[in-house]
Amino acid sequence: MSDPDFPRPVTQREIATALGVSIAAVSLALKNSPELSEAKRREIQEFADRMGYRPNSAAAELASYKRGSANQPITATLAWINTWRPASKLRSYRHFDAYWIGAEASAAKLGYRLEEFQLESGLHPGRLHEILQARGIRGILLPPQREDPHWGNFPWDCYSVVRFGQSMRYPACHIVSSDQVGNAMRAFRMIRLKGYRRIGFLTNEVEMVRKGGHLFEAGFLMAQRLVGEEERVPVCVVTDANTSARVSKMVTWMEEQSVDAIFTDIAEVPSILNSIGLRVPEDIGLAVTNVADIAVPAGIHQHPLEIGKVGAFLLHSLITNNERGIPAIPRQVLVDGTWVDGSSLPDLKPVEDDQSNKASAI
Repeated sequence: MSDPDFPRPVTQREIATALGVSIAAVSLALKNSPELSEAKRREIQEFADRMGYRPNSAAAELASYKRGSANQPITATLAWINTWRPASKLRSYRHFDAYWIGAEASAAKLGYRLEEFQLESGLHPGRLHEILQARGIRGILLPPQREDPHWGNFPWDCYSVVRFGQSMRYPACHIVSSDQVGNAMRAFRMIRLKGYRRIGFLTNEVEMVRKGGHLFEAGFLMAQRLVGEEERVPVCVVTDANTSARVSKMVTWMEEQSVDAIFTDIAEVPSILNSIGLRVPEDIGLAVTNVADIAVPAGIHQHPLEIGKVGAFLLHSLITNNERGIPAIPRQVLVDGTWVDGSSLPDLKPVEDDQSNKASAI
């Protein structure tokens, strides 16, 4: 016999029977799933509340464990479109290769297989569409590209699309990327806490123009506003078209600004500093925006594996909710990076002045 002080919990089956709907509909409504109309969700939720329904947290945890303990059976394919020339260059970057590894792992967990399609091999966008349609592929992941591809009249409305990073301007779809602004502010704070006071950001003009802006630079400039003017160093923007001119500009900038630490996204900086007789870290500290692909131990780890995982999960949600084409309001999912200590940027001295309080807010 049941104890009246502890009434038997209402089940989803009882709610379904009372309303004359399926148990699946009740489950979706209680999860607030968009697979049901808003009106139907509200009707079921309000009825369940009147019946005194309370979710069984133990059962939910068990179901979550079962879902996470093994990959789902493969039921569909997601397309990874590679337009690099040569195509092999894309995954030669550890950062971009980690996108693939993370996305592939999440895709398998969700019941998909991730497959690469290379436009370099003569596969033009029109033919790509024909193949994807024939294969029943509805989801596309776009990794960073060296140059904006010529998509022509590719029918984006037929697909759910997610792209990685900020390097492409089109299509203007949903994005998963590292939080470059936040990462630059984090790096500036950490470099400053190590005792450096003349911190300079060195970046590539070609990349800045290609991307239509530079979020690492934006974050660096924002971080500088939180310290005194006497510690603010102008950004040095160089081109990669003329090596001697680039080196000359760097040297002039470092001398005029008395730079004691450089934060950069240019992979060649260590060799350039060595060529002009500057030792790292004895003469100057050095940190980078991406420790995965630049041979400098100190800097930001952008967690590209996590970015890849999130990209596949986001794409799955778009497919499930039947969201196709270029969205009216694109979403950006930003993944935090973490600071990595390294021998290229040792501690100089503890921060003691009152500016450290400003820096700690960055």
